[in-house]
Amino acid sequence: MELLMFSAIGRDIQWASLGIAAAILLIVSLLLGVLIVIISRFCQVKEDPRVKEVENLLAGSNCGACGHPGCAGFAKALVEGTAKLDSCGQTKKQNQIEISNILGIAYSGETEPTIAVVSCCGGNKCQDKYAYQGYGNCVSQNMLAGGRKACDAGCMGSGSCVDVCPYMAIECYDGYAHVDPDLCRSCGLCIQTCPKKLIKRVPVSATVYVACSSECRGKDVMNKCQAGCIACGKCERNCPTGAIHLVNNVPIIDYSKCSHCGKCLEGCPRHCIKYVHPEQAEAAKQAEAKAE
Repeated sequence: MELLMFSAIGRDIQWASLGIAAAILLIVSLLLGVLIVIISRFCQVKEDPRVKEVENLLAGSNCGACGHPGCAGFAKALVEGTAKLDSCGQTKKQNQIEISNILGIAYSGETEPTIAVVSCCGGNKCQDKYAYQGYGNCVSQNMLAGGRKACDAGCMGSGSCVDVCPYMAIECYDGYAHVDPDLCRSCGLCIQTCPKKLIKRVPVSATVYVACSSECRGKDVMNKCQAGCIACGKCERNCPTGAIHLVNNVPIIDYSKCSHCGKCLEGCPRHCIKYVHPEQAEAAKQAEAKAE
């Protein structure tokens, strides 16, 4: 009975019509394929060959600190003239020169190797204006009245910078962030993340940096923080090369003039000028102990 049913169904199928329909579908598919190829050739966006050359010379970390989607995106922006080479802190100087040559621009020489430092040393020595309850990172805290610190420029030490650092170069202790110069690659992610903009770049060759960003007057600083700069000006007066000047109550160091003498540290009553590298601080302590 079943064999008879299948036989009847087979007789009902118009095999010739089915073959014609299949052939039509095949021809239409082939025509569409050819049409797609033709359109893709006419509409193809030709990439500037310099983009790949520039990308190959970049650091290749794809950290995104330059504000672009990886090194490929940054290379494209450089070729298009919508980005600046000094936005990348990781590319070697020699590679920067080669990129400048590819782009046909003059190499300024301004982008020397740098590392990040935290321009605050208040931490636990700075008063809190309220007890924060909630998710603990700095970005979250800053949404509530500019953070819990009494100093508007005070590091909250809750680790937003630690979370984004791909090289594990930042730790928070004593209530504020510390950068390990041996691990830092100056990618800039911490600089972008810090809600107080306290993390800055200094030359790798730098000896000292100013660990305070408060623009308040000395009396106001002392009412809030035991470690903040009081803008006394001793560092400026003690510097034999004129490398330090007070700007808005904050000492600014011109590293092109710094002789690495350390006079600014000796005169700072609040000890808010720090050594960049820990071994420098240790050597200074040993020298001081010998002198005594």
